[in-house]
Amino acid sequence: MDKKPTIEIRNLSKFFGNIIALKDVSFEVYKGEVTALLGDNGAGKSTLIKTLSGVYRRDEGEILIDGQVVNFSSPRGAAAVGIGTVYQDLALQPLMSVSRNFFLGRELAKWTGVLDFKQMDQITRDEMAKIGIDVADPSQPIGTMSGGQRQTLAIARAIYFGAKILILDEPTSALGQKQQLEVLRTIKRVRDLGELAIVFITHNDLHAKLVGDRFAFLNRGKIIASGDRTTIDMDNVRALMAGGAELANLEREFADPS
Repeated sequence: MDKKPTIEIRNLSKFFGNIIALKDVSFEVYKGEVTALLGDNGAGKSTLIKTLSGVYRRDEGEILIDGQVVNFSSPRGAAAVGIGTVYQDLALQPLMSVSRNFFLGRELAKWTGVLDFKQMDQITRDEMAKIGIDVADPSQPIGTMSGGQRQTLAIARAIYFGAKILILDEPTSALGQKQQLEVLRTIKRVRDLGELAIVFITHNDLHAKLVGDRFAFLNRGKIIASGDRTTIDMDNVRALMAGGAELANLEREFADPS
């Protein structure tokens, strides 16, 4: 029996006046897999993320989840159908504790109305442990955690609050090499749980090749290539990411001694 996509994007388009930000974008994302969405600056990745997460309303096309067309016009609506987005800035409060950040805006309270710090600490510790991070003291300020650990917390939070499609917006950007590897390990662990479909947005071809199962290449608002490891030339990922033939021609130009 053929495997069915968890989320399917069909001919998605977004316009800003006369500017075509996205045009006929189509790709599929499967549970238990990482779909790496690659593109250079200005390729349309940010617009696509914001459209899938409900910040922008799509102008054309369809989004299907588990075979059903879904419609939403806000981030809350996207979350309600199971789309969880982790942005680069993470929206964390550095002076608050790890567990308060985990439950930010959704804090647990006792029947008396007092915040239940003990329960929030325990849930935070348990959920982080599921994806490989041992939090010895969830009451410590989140500012004491590394950038990679903070990314992991944001991922664990999205999963706990019901995401079945996890969209990761450049999660390794602005991190040191050690922290980048920490995040990539987290992505791999989440994938291996087999419960989520993951969209990994990046402009780092190496990171995409390390964790990606499927690949979609965005250039000037259009998908120029897509496929899995058996159909994509893995040695050509960087060129596809930068626009395909354009980069190949440029490399030949600089290699030509004349």
